[in-house]
Amino acid sequence: MDDDVIRFSVNKSSDKNGSPRKGRTTKRVKMSKKAKLNELRFYRLKAKKKMNSPNPEVRIRYKLEKAKRKEAWLIEKLRKYEVPMAPAEAYDPEILTEEERHYLKRTGEKKKNYVPVGRRGVFGGVVLNMHLHWKKHETVKVICKPCKPGQVHEYAEELARLSKGIVIDIKPNNAILFYRGKNYVQPTVMSPPDTLSKEKALEKYRYEQSLEHTSQFIEKLEEELEAYHKHVADYKKSKDEALHIDCKVTT
Repeated sequence: MDDDVIRFSVNKSSDKNGSPRKGRTTKRVKMSKKAKLNELRFYRLKAKKKMNSPNPEVRIRYKLEKAKRKEAWLIEKLRKYEVPMAPAEAYDPEILTEEERHYLKRTGEKKKNYVPVGRRGVFGGVVLNMHLHWKKHETVKVICKPCKPGQVHEYAEELARLSKGIVIDIKPNNAILFYRGKNYVQPTVMSPPDTLSKEKALEKYRYEQSLEHTSQFIEKLEEELEAYHKHVADYKKSKDEALHIDCKVTT
């Protein structure tokens, strides 16, 4: 009786022999070396065509798009160097009198030794040098060079947070005087974990410099594009006025 029954299989594909067919996986076709070279050549020719275009707007827009792509790439790169801040440890900042501040300021100015903060900015090595200096001295001088206007105050806040030192004075020559505190105890880990290494700090500086220059270049290109549009509008306006005057003369 079973031989007379016809059975159907739903949602199951079968081959010619009647056995169920397994799901096919589409293989991704790899480009050959020649195809890749041809594609690169095509994009280069396309870019060259835009760069050598007789239309200034096409040239400016091409440079602007390229610069904006670079800016986005640099911002993405700089995100990798963002170090999460460690939870702030509870500590009691000491209150100094004016006399104590004056004394520490005078003694700190006389000392020739200092901790430099260069193009890398504030990183673990700077804080380490401060703690090593505080082994024998109460105060330490930190000199920031090169330093942008107002950046020395940012450095002072950052170093005070990382080293738990007290800012005594900030000089016009971008020098900061730090006091270690009366109850200073040298930490076991002198380089804070929420800081960059020397190599990473240099890489970050280079990306920041490149981003700054790229942003300035984008502003310059946008001004050029705006000036070109203004020039075209003025030219069309003067042309229309001249045509209108000619029509009046002929009539």
